[in-house]
Amino acid sequence: MVEAAAERTKLWWGAALAMAAVGGMRGKRAALAGLTAMTVSEILSNAVVKPLSERRRPPKEFIPHDDVDDRPDSSSFPSGHTAAASGFTGAVAAVWPAAGTVCALPAAAVAVQRVHSGAHYPSDVAAGAAIGGIGAWAIRRLPRLLRRVIL
Repeated sequence: MVEAAAERTKLWWGAALAMAAVGGMRGKRAALAGLTAMTVSEILSNAVVKPLSERRRPPKEFIPHDDVDDRPDSSSFPSGHTAAASGFTGAVAAVWPAAGTVCALPAAAVAVQRVHSGAHYPSDVAAGAAIGGIGAWAIRRLPRLLRRVIL
């Protein structure tokens, strides 16, 4: 269930829509921050870091269940799903801490599921979480840094 919800970032788009619908201006700002950080994190993970790594997915023998045939062919390192989840959650938490706390549980579930499904090693998920943290930090800090440089 977690895997299906996290595919193509449906879970985070749904959370953003809910925040924007019920959270007033704070919810809209949190949703925008989350979606922006999610996008930055996915780009960093999937378009920058992943092509630099040729890491194979964990061997089927490492997985304690038989449902390992539907795994991606791309590099295992880092986890793009975890990067998106962490980036979204970190950015939302900076704008609306209560909503960020609510988002933390499904974000953690996504990370655990990526290892359990055999799609990633724990280190892939840790790297994805770090990239998500960088994405959340970047969308919060870069506008201020750019203003300083430009002005």
